[in-house]
Amino acid sequence: MQMTRPLTDLLKATSRSFYLTLRVLPAAMRPQIGLAYLLARTTDTIADTELVPLEQRLDALHKLRDRILGSSTAPLNFGELARQQGSPAERVLLEKAGDSLALLQKLSPADLKLVRDVLTTIMGGQELDLRRFAGASAEKIIAQETAAELDDYTYRVAGCVGEFWTKICRAHLFPQARLDDGQLLNDGVRFGKGLQLVNILRDLPADLHKGRCYLPAEKLEAAGLIPEVLLSPANANKFLPLFHGYLDKAESHLAAGWAYTNTLPFGQVRVRLACAWPILIGLKTIERLRAANVIELQQHIKISHGERRGILVRSVLTYPIPGAWQKLFSTTGKAVASGGKLA
Repeated sequence: MQMTRPLTDLLKATSRSFYLTLRVLPAAMRPQIGLAYLLARTTDTIADTELVPLEQRLDALHKLRDRILGSSTAPLNFGELARQQGSPAERVLLEKAGDSLALLQKLSPADLKLVRDVLTTIMGGQELDLRRFAGASAEKIIAQETAAELDDYTYRVAGCVGEFWTKICRAHLFPQARLDDGQLLNDGVRFGKGLQLVNILRDLPADLHKGRCYLPAEKLEAAGLIPEVLLSPANANKFLPLFHGYLDKAESHLAAGWAYTNTLPFGQVRVRLACAWPILIGLKTIERLRAANVIELQQHIKISHGERRGILVRSVLTYPIPGAWQKLFSTTGKAVASGGKLA
């Protein structure tokens, strides 16, 4: 199966950073990864369209899931959802959902099952998220209750992608390689969880403004905090240790992702680079978040395009030099691939 030019352009428009990853991937796995990403972005766009009532979004997700699973052939009408999009790319993404679905039928049965499985898990996480935070607002902040809920959420929306990625790689790139598949899958899951946890910690101020707090209520209570005052300078001495603990956890997951990357056969240069880039960008983001005070955390902290480009260039140049390559992943020393204290 090959991606059509319009859908390739759509991938580029909806996520420039992921498009760079997609371009470097071997052709044998590029269509499956690209199509799964497009459909996941479609479901995410539906879930995030807050101007549309919750039940209408859930209904749209259910209808799209039925089409993805092949249990329905009913035409989709996302016209109203599309009209509510501020981004032209996301509007087209919804309008072209039928084209993305048509490409599913061109996948092999094995690949189709993998794509359906990962999308079902992701959509389950999105639906759970919508229901959990129903009625949330800046005046009524709702927090996840437990650390287990946070871990489950990071698995559903990102950790499962690590599993999917691993199985696609194994099937199409190195099916005969002698690897510990159990460890590879475990590290792949943690890889995805780490990237999602970085996003959660970076986006904490924006989520609180929407009434969502992904840091568990049980952890906040233990620290003497409530969501409404998390980013108050007066509570910095309580909040920052908790926040840094989650940065350590994210860093630990990324360390597992780095181990995952280096477990892949050395000759799989393209896949290893595609894995390394988000890990190294995530690590740099953690560095920025760790250095910020509470006032600075209230701003949207992210690394610059120049820093991203530098990461890409250094990774390509150092790849043939194992010692230099390994030094690309330099942590505070708190992160170990075996895990951290926070769930």
